[in-house]
Amino acid sequence: MGKLFGTDGVRGMANQYPITPEIAVRIGRAVACLLTGGSRNENHRHQVLIGRDTRISGPMLEYALASGICSMGVDAVTAGVIPTPGISYLTASTDAGAGIVISASHNPYFDNGIKIFNSRGFKLSDKQEGRIEEMVLDDHHAKQAESIRNTGSVRYLEDSIPMYVAFLKRCLPIDFSLHGMKIVLDCANGATFQAGEQIFQELGAKVIALSCEPDGRNINHACGSQHPEKLSEIVLSENADIGLAFDGDGDRLIVVDEQGKIATGDQILAACAVSMKKQGILRNNLLVTTIMSNIGLGVALEENGIRHVTANVGDRYVMEEMIRHDAIIGGEDSGHMIFLDQHTTGDGILAALRLISSMKHENRIASEFLSTMIVFPQKLINVDVKSKPEIHTLPELAAVIRSVETKLGNKGRVLVRYSGTQSMCRVMVEGPTAAITQEYCERIADVVKAVLG
Repeated sequence: MGKLFGTDGVRGMANQYPITPEIAVRIGRAVACLLTGGSRNENHRHQVLIGRDTRISGPMLEYALASGICSMGVDAVTAGVIPTPGISYLTASTDAGAGIVISASHNPYFDNGIKIFNSRGFKLSDKQEGRIEEMVLDDHHAKQAESIRNTGSVRYLEDSIPMYVAFLKRCLPIDFSLHGMKIVLDCANGATFQAGEQIFQELGAKVIALSCEPDGRNINHACGSQHPEKLSEIVLSENADIGLAFDGDGDRLIVVDEQGKIATGDQILAACAVSMKKQGILRNNLLVTTIMSNIGLGVALEENGIRHVTANVGDRYVMEEMIRHDAIIGGEDSGHMIFLDQHTTGDGILAALRLISSMKHENRIASEFLSTMIVFPQKLINVDVKSKPEIHTLPELAAVIRSVETKLGNKGRVLVRYSGTQSMCRVMVEGPTAAITQEYCERIADVVKAVLG
């Protein structure tokens, strides 16, 4: 058995290693043992909370995880289909020792994954993930459950969605209302299909809901944050004020303004950060993003006198830098946005509510509010690879990267990195014009295909 954890938990194709029932049982045992310490005291039973998105393989992994947890004398509490940030919140607000989410986020339905939160609702550190991985891969640890007679039980948390929605409402000003707004939601046939429509309707908006009919196989299929084109069309045809697209597990947000233009995570973060500074609530005058952020973000922040710290790719690393520098807003261009003054992880619905709240505070429509940042032309090509050797050890690839960087000078940049969750290499180029950016990105991608494809 090989390495389990990537940049966002354990992920892969369902029913293939490591996303198998057998490994899920072992992960359940390891989480129960490491994060709760286990319990054989009937007066105080430790518990682990489990949630999932709408993938057809979700229940299979849910039952396997619950079995592993119970085998260690710990109770498993299943919350059913709920956004990832919902499990983060519920774990922190109850007496759960840990929370587990079964989801592959924006990946296609045949993939799945396992994300783990500690008792405070934060994703695990590299050290904690490493310890769990050791326990999962250790056959001796799997036998420890044999001596446990007081096994745990499984129960269902029936009001998980209402509890999560109530939390989101508490994040808003007391008099906050969406009356008079027409909002189009694209829930990606994923975990937000209940909570998303519910909260925006209860806040008074007229809601047009798309992709809210999950069948186990249509999650993220031509919809959601990865495919906002249809959302853009509906916003225009319905003359809506804004369009909001979430990903399969609800921790990402992509926005469409009233003109049908798609705004990236960087644009949303820039607009919110500038607005928060105006309101006097931007702690330490700081925004944290990743090395993938568009050059235009840095320009916009500099123009508005806002400090900018960059982290490695992955919302977990953004969170680490936010805590290190005492920042309350951070995120990724992909749509992960963290508002640490209110939540411990990225939350697409909360990000949407914070965005709209700032828009209303400044009395600006979406297109005006999101114009804070000018996006430099950017091209991203994902190349399937058979292996992931260090980039600098590949002479031909290193040479073409140096060549492009030299030609771009200070008018662009190149970033070539492997995906932490899939067998692919991501080639990203930013440049002065769309044509130049496209040409250089394709040139590098062609070499990646030749060397690693």
